[in-house]
Amino acid sequence: MGGIVIVGAGECGARAAFALREKGYDGSITLIGAEPHLPYERPPLSKEGLKEQVQPKYIAEAERYAASGIEVLTDSPVKAIDRVAKRVELFDGGSIAYDRLLLTTGARARTIPGTEGASRRARTLRTQADAEEIRRELLPGRRLAIIGGGFIGLELAATARRLGVEVVLIEGLPRILSRGVSAEIASVVAERHRAEGVDLRCDTKFDRIDVDERGVRILFANGQSIDADFLVVGIGASPNTELAEAAGLIVDNGIAVDATLRTSDPDIFAAGDCCSYPLCHYGDRRVRLEAWRNAQDQGTLVAGNLLGADEAITSVPWFWSDQYDLTLQIAGLADGAVTTVRRDLADGAFILFHLDDAGRLLAASGIGPGNAVARDIRLAEMLIAAGKRPDPRALVSPETKLKALLAA
Repeated sequence: MGGIVIVGAGECGARAAFALREKGYDGSITLIGAEPHLPYERPPLSKEGLKEQVQPKYIAEAERYAASGIEVLTDSPVKAIDRVAKRVELFDGGSIAYDRLLLTTGARARTIPGTEGASRRARTLRTQADAEEIRRELLPGRRLAIIGGGFIGLELAATARRLGVEVVLIEGLPRILSRGVSAEIASVVAERHRAEGVDLRCDTKFDRIDVDERGVRILFANGQSIDADFLVVGIGASPNTELAEAAGLIVDNGIAVDATLRTSDPDIFAAGDCCSYPLCHYGDRRVRLEAWRNAQDQGTLVAGNLLGADEAITSVPWFWSDQYDLTLQIAGLADGAVTTVRRDLADGAFILFHLDDAGRLLAASGIGPGNAVARDIRLAEMLIAAGKRPDPRALVSPETKLKALLAA
C-alpha cells in the first residue's frame, strides 16, 4: 500500500507535509517537485530576494525533511496520475503508489506570444531560475521594460529602481492594480512609482514586441516605440491543471474542490494556487486565490482532511505587497460592495472599508509605511469572518477601536 503522495513542492505542499506529521500521521509521505530546489518561498523573488545575490529562501532545510520522515523528490516532473491503480507516474519511468493524493501543482506565469523562450532578454518572474536570470540584468543604468501593472510588475519595478535600473512599465488598462485594488489606493501606488522615476504608462497597448540578443523593442499602434535592455512580462498566472484534467478530474478555473479541498475523486485533494473552491463568506462563490497565506492555510487544513477530519475552509482571503517603504494589505473580496468609507491613520496611512447593500463588511484595503495598517487590517479580517455589519461612522472614526466593533 502507498502512503500520502503530494505532487507540487511549493509553499502549500511543504506546509501540508509537515502538518501531516504534526497531526500524528506516521505513514509514508512523498513530496514531489519539478524544480531542482527544495520547496522555497516565492514572494521574495520580486522583492528583497532580488536586491542581493539571489538565493532560495527555503521553507525548510533538507535535515528537517529527513528528521520528519518526509521524502522529497526534486527535479522529478510527474507524467500522469493512474486513478485506477492509484499510482503517480514520473517522466523518468518510475511510479509511486498512494492511498491519498494531494495536488499542489501551483500556477505558471502567463506569457505573450513571441516572447516566450525567444531570448534571455525576455522573461517572466515565477521561479527561482527566473529570478536568477533577471537579477543578472538588474545593473545600474540599464533599462527594464515591464508589461503588466499588477503586484509582480510593480514590486519588480520598485526593486529595480532601488538598484539604479531605469524602468518603463506598460499597463493596457486605464490604471494599475485593476484586479482587487481600489482606484484610490492604486493612485497612491502610481504616484509613488512616478516619484521614484518609473515611466508608468497606463491605457497603453502594444502592437508588436521584437526581442533579440541585443535588447527589446516594443512597438505601438501610433508608430511610437520603446527600447529596453530587457523585458519582464507580468500579466498574471494560470493554474497548472493538466495532470488533473488528463486524469479526468473536474476543472473549473483550477482543479475544482469542495469546501474540504476534496476533488471529484474521493482519494484526491487539491490545495493552493491550482484549485478553485467555494468561499463560505461570499455565498459559496467559487474562487481561486494566488496568495502566500492562502497556500499556508490550505496546506494546514488539507493535511487534517487527508486524515479524515472533513473540515471546511473558512479563512478570509488576505493579500499584501511591499513597494518602496509602502505596504499594501487587503482582507476579503470587495466585489459586490456598494459603500466604501475611509479611515485615516498616522503618517499618511489609511484604510478603506467596503460594505454590501445590507451593511455587511466585505473587505478592507489599506496602505501606509511599514506596518501602519497591519493591526487594523487583521481586525477587519476578523470582522469579515464574523459577518459583522459595523456602523460606517464608527469605521471612519479613528477614535473607535475596531476591536470594540468585533465584540459588539
